[in-house]
Amino acid sequence: MERPSVDGAVVAQSRLKEVVLVTPMQHLARFSSLIEGEVFAKREDLQQVRSFKIRGAFNKIVTLDEAERKKGIVCASAGNHAQGFAFSCNALKIKGTVFMPVPTPQQKIDQVRMFGGDHIEICLAGDTYDDAYKAALHFQQEFQSVFIHPFDDKDVIEGQATIALEILAQIDKPLDYLFVPVGGGGLISGILTVFKAKSPQTKIIGVEPAGAPSLATSLKYKVNTRLKQIDKFVDGAAVQRVGDLCFSICKDLIDDCISVAEGRICQEILDLYNKEGIVVEPAGAISLAALAQYKDQLKGKRVGTLICGGNNDITRTPEIKERALLHAKLKHYFIVRFPQRAGALKEFVNEILGPNDDISFFEYSKKNSRVNAPAVVGIELKSEADFSPLIERMKAKGFYGDYLNEKPDLFQYLV
Repeated sequence: MERPSVDGAVVAQSRLKEVVLVTPMQHLARFSSLIEGEVFAKREDLQQVRSFKIRGAFNKIVTLDEAERKKGIVCASAGNHAQGFAFSCNALKIKGTVFMPVPTPQQKIDQVRMFGGDHIEICLAGDTYDDAYKAALHFQQEFQSVFIHPFDDKDVIEGQATIALEILAQIDKPLDYLFVPVGGGGLISGILTVFKAKSPQTKIIGVEPAGAPSLATSLKYKVNTRLKQIDKFVDGAAVQRVGDLCFSICKDLIDDCISVAEGRICQEILDLYNKEGIVVEPAGAISLAALAQYKDQLKGKRVGTLICGGNNDITRTPEIKERALLHAKLKHYFIVRFPQRAGALKEFVNEILGPNDDISFFEYSKKNSRVNAPAVVGIELKSEADFSPLIERMKAKGFYGDYLNEKPDLFQYLV
């Protein structure tokens, strides 16, 4: 399989100049203070489709000949590639079909419809990107249409590589590190292609969600490996298997690949909105969320990051807050045994809860035949240090039943 090249990225840049925005490389003071260095973010969330994916999709589709265009084109996407694909179909007047996983946020589905207009049809299939991918391939074989891969394609990778060309043109001094989100691997493959040729001293760090470490697993075993299960929360980067072409590039060129907990990503989503006024989707926050765990190596360094997308569905905000609190160990769920007598709940509130503790969830089931009736109670703390004293008071007063945060089979029904 032919690899992407710097020359190919330069050609892609000329094709894209009327389509994509040259996004800013923004200095971020809060993160610079965190690492005691300089941190910059490439703001791909400012693209018209609010992600970098328009680069690769358009660069691939515009190269199709007339016969291929007449057959129609098809893609599989968790959302952002679909938007770039839909935009390209509309701009180039090509009929396209988009396969998306059923859990795709409604906001992304609506955006695909808006960008594609009458030129696209949306089909929802399966629970993950990989399920949608299989459905799209079946469609492609049945109707002989052209499949536009979201990441494992030379032209797509060269389209994404134009980001690297822009970064190099925007910085006045070389970067020491560049943190890059990883899903299927197309973005980081493009970045590696350009940076290892033009700025080899820059260390390229791939960042994956902890629930879908496809590239890290493949690098560990030295073979492209399909994960059996993934956490689909970071929908823009939750892929069970990276592309074969992408893996071949990464295994030769990448400096490191790390993972970030989904709860930590959620906290960064909230912080970016509250402190910088930047709206990001989970995948868009992942490279910045990684800096805290890498900061010992970053002191005094010039560090680049990529905000790869801003297509966040506002209806996900409660889940984002919940995951952030759980990760910070500030929210805990218990089975509480309430004695079946008057005043038991009042006693729990007055004598068990600390002055800063708050009940955020309560589901009570009264059983007349039992001395103690169980309730599922969620308690939000102000400080992680308040947890142990809370447990001690519950046990001393006979209220403690069970701790649910560490029981995933039960806990999944609560959050």
